[in-house]
Amino acid sequence: MKIKVGFGFDVHQLKDAHPFIIGGVDLGHHKGAFGHSDADVLLHAICDALLGAANLGDIGFHFKNTDPQWKGVSSILLLQETVKLITEKGWEIGNIDAMLCLEAPKINPYIPQMKANIASAIAISEEDISIKATTNETMGFIGREEGVVAYAVCLIQKN
Repeated sequence: MKIKVGFGFDVHQLKDAHPFIIGGVDLGHHKGAFGHSDADVLLHAICDALLGAANLGDIGFHFKNTDPQWKGVSSILLLQETVKLITEKGWEIGNIDAMLCLEAPKINPYIPQMKANIASAIAISEEDISIKATTNETMGFIGREEGVVAYAVCLIQKN
């Protein structure tokens, strides 16, 4: 069995009165992430981790932010397309571990639904998905609620 590890990172600016989608869940917050798609920072970091592990480039290479096809699209679709790309190369997902960094809102109440959304979209067990969250202790652009960051690592395997 061949095993590879991938790392992903994403950051998005927060804007007032904009939807805040993380892990396919609308957080209903007064600020939200801004981007070409739905700006789901968590799913973008996971896509980059999976693509990187499979040596397939990054999310921007496959889903350009200048392509109207991806304008406003749900990042669940981007994740599904990413999994298609890696499975075409013979890889399967072992696990995903992700960390969100933002000041508000509190993420813990939403984690079960985020895990369920991801597991359903890519046909892996919720037990193989870890999502954690922390703040930036009011420091920097995250602390000022100007942006949100996500990190993800994954393990992929091939028999």
